[in-house]
Amino acid sequence: MDFTHYSVLLEETIEELNVKPDGIYVDGTLGGGGHACQVCSRLEEGHFYGFDQDADAICAAGSRLAPFGDRVTILHDNYQNIRTSLEGRGIKGVDGILLDLGVSSHQLDAGDRGFSYRFDAPLDMRMDRRQTLTARNIVNDYPEGELYRVIRDYGEDKFAKNIAKHIVKARADKPIETTFELNEIIRRAVPAKMRQDGHPSRQTFQAIRIECNRELEVLKDSLDDLIGLLNPGGRFCVITFHSLEDRLVKTTFRKNENPCICPDSFPVCVCGRVSRGKVVTRKPILPGEKELAENSRSRSARLRVFEKRHGG
Repeated sequence: MDFTHYSVLLEETIEELNVKPDGIYVDGTLGGGGHACQVCSRLEEGHFYGFDQDADAICAAGSRLAPFGDRVTILHDNYQNIRTSLEGRGIKGVDGILLDLGVSSHQLDAGDRGFSYRFDAPLDMRMDRRQTLTARNIVNDYPEGELYRVIRDYGEDKFAKNIAKHIVKARADKPIETTFELNEIIRRAVPAKMRQDGHPSRQTFQAIRIECNRELEVLKDSLDDLIGLLNPGGRFCVITFHSLEDRLVKTTFRKNENPCICPDSFPVCVCGRVSRGKVVTRKPILPGEKELAENSRSRSARLRVFEKRHGG
């Protein structure tokens, strides 16, 4: 299957990156290379580094960005390793970083990957198929309490406890192997009158995917580090699709803008913590009506931008 991915908030993101012809730019979630292509087309003496943990994305983006020649370096790696990877290449600072989080259209539509409840497939959900943990491991091996935590916290599903209970009961008879088997278990766990409000599996599948790929853990561990990699005036653009992701980005950006931990009663700051920059987007940038009409999956997208301070 060809790698297809709609580049959400494309124009807005490129505008906010404020690409300089001689700058160094990084896309930590390369995907099909839509955002990357627009960045590269604006470079003259600059360089672009693209990272992705999905081998299909690496192949697709490599073909799409081939016309830009040696201005582009593509790396099959998780964005949590950007700083280490670039420092190993002698790069100490960059002028812009982009993260387009969540699952890609290709991953959802590739029936054999197990990301979607719409296709019957083995329970996989790995973005990086080199890793050993799969959705099948989570569904069949996690204790009931851990399953409940994952579905409650990452899926924000009010029926999380009952879904976890039904999963454990079903797997006692035989391992749960496929997406459709899991669909049926979830269907039985959710009251009939609630099944009309979207697909009953949507939140649970999202939760298992996030857990399988350590999505929130990687994001939390990476944000501060990536801000530190920016050159003065450099910008960090993050597109989120999940309320927990967006909350993490919002909180981290604000903390880097105002890191002071002194009590409000102190007349002056004595903690010595210095601002690393400013939050450019006081409110997130949302898709416009045209984009929403063209791509319904963009409806939950949120773009937030941070700019590194000059002299910092």
